[in-house]
Amino acid sequence: MAITKGAKKAHRSSLRKRVFNVRRKRAMAESLKSARGTAGKDRAAQAEALKEAYQAIDKALKRGVIKKNTAARKKARLSALLKKSSAK
Repeated sequence: MAITKGAKKAHRSSLRKRVFNVRRKRAMAESLKSARGTAGKDRAAQAEALKEAYQAIDKALKRGVIKKNTAARKKARLSALLKKSSAK
């Protein structure tokens, strides 16, 4: 456990920030899952799900929950998956 006054304050702060980070990460994971679920459906549903997933990924990136390359990789893989499924 933290000993100094400053370390205790930093620990409290990190616990508060953790709540927001976990919430943002969970929202991103749920939107990715729902976007993957639209793989066999019509183009409009895919486009809407892709838009929501991109927004969630971008927000997680902006807040520092994930890194830039991780965000780019998630977008690329999701886009490729939906493009492949709509081509069939």
